[in-house]
Amino acid sequence: MAAEQRTNVQLIDAWLEWLQHSRGRSERTIEAYAMAMKKLREFMENRPLLEAEPAELELFCSLWLHKKGIVARSRVPYISAVKGFYKWAKASRLVSDIVHPKTGRPLPNMMSLANAEKLMWGPDLDTFIGIRDAAMLALMMGCGLRVSGLVGINESHLSNVQIEGQLRMVLKVTEKGKKDRLLPVPKEAEMLLRVYMAHEEMSEIDRDLPAPEGRQVDRVLFVSVRSTKLTADLHRGENRRLTRKAVNDMIKRYGKRLDIPANELHPHAMRHLYGTELTEGNVPTAAVQDLMGHDDIKSTSVYTHLAARKKFSAVDQHAPLAKMKTPVSELLKRLPPSS
Repeated sequence: MAAEQRTNVQLIDAWLEWLQHSRGRSERTIEAYAMAMKKLREFMENRPLLEAEPAELELFCSLWLHKKGIVARSRVPYISAVKGFYKWAKASRLVSDIVHPKTGRPLPNMMSLANAEKLMWGPDLDTFIGIRDAAMLALMMGCGLRVSGLVGINESHLSNVQIEGQLRMVLKVTEKGKKDRLLPVPKEAEMLLRVYMAHEEMSEIDRDLPAPEGRQVDRVLFVSVRSTKLTADLHRGENRRLTRKAVNDMIKRYGKRLDIPANELHPHAMRHLYGTELTEGNVPTAAVQDLMGHDDIKSTSVYTHLAARKKFSAVDQHAPLAKMKTPVSELLKRLPPSS
C-alpha cells in the first residue's frame, strides 16, 4: 500500500508491529507508544502525520501536552514515541527528514478569565501604588505583554491615533528579539494609564531619562516607589524603573490574597489568556500572530487548541444529542438539588 494511501492508524499500526516483532519491544512499551501516538493524532486533528512539520511536533511535545496536564518529566515517552515513529518513517522512505522534538521546560498555566477578573479587583485604587499595579495588570491582560516589554515602556512609547472620530491610545513595545510592534490599548487599560500618569504623586518623582541634544526628554512609565539599595539622590531616572522581579512579586502578592492558584500567578499566564481569548473571538490567526509578536505562526496556532470553549458551546447547542430528549433528562430529576 502506498504511503499516501495509508491512514494515520495504519501507519502507526505498521510501526508498532515493526517495533514488537523486529525490535523486540515489550508489550508495555508498545501500549505506551500507542497512547502517545493517539494523542498526536488528536493534536493533528486528522491531518496526515507524515505532513507534520518540526515546529508542530515541538508544539505537541511542549505546550499542547502541558495543557493536557502532562508535566515535563512525564513527556519523555511521548517524545520517544514521536522520535521513533519518524525515524522509522525516514528509514521506510516515507519522509525525507527526521524530527527531534524536546521536552522543554514546564510552562505556566493559562490564567482563567474568572481569576483574571478577581486579580483586576485586587489593587486598592485609592492609592498611587494600587493605580500603578492595576494599570500594569490591565496592560498585561489587555495587550498580551511579556513582562520584559511591560517594564521597558517609556512615556514616548504611548501615542494617540484617530479611530472612527475618536482618539485611541497605541503602545509601541519592544520585547523578544528587540523587535518593535504597535498594539492597540483597550479602553479599560487606557483609562487606568491616564489616571496613573496624571496622579499627583507622579509629578513628585524624578523619572527623566537622558536625552540626546535636540530631543525631548523621555520618562520611565512604571516606577518603583522605594529602594532598599539606593539612596534618595540615586533613586531617579532609569533607576526608578520597576524590575521584572517586582512585577512577578506583585502578581503573586495579590493572587495569594485572592486564593488564585499559584501556577496561574505569572505574567505569561495572562499572555496565554490574551492569545486564547482572541482566538475564541474568531480573530484570524495571522492577526493574533501580529498582536502577540510571534515570529512563526506555528507558535500562534497553539491557541486554536487551547480555545476549547467555543467547541464545547457548538457541540452543546448543535450536536444531535442537544436536539432530542435523552435518558439524561430523567436522570437529572434524581439528582439532589444543588446547595
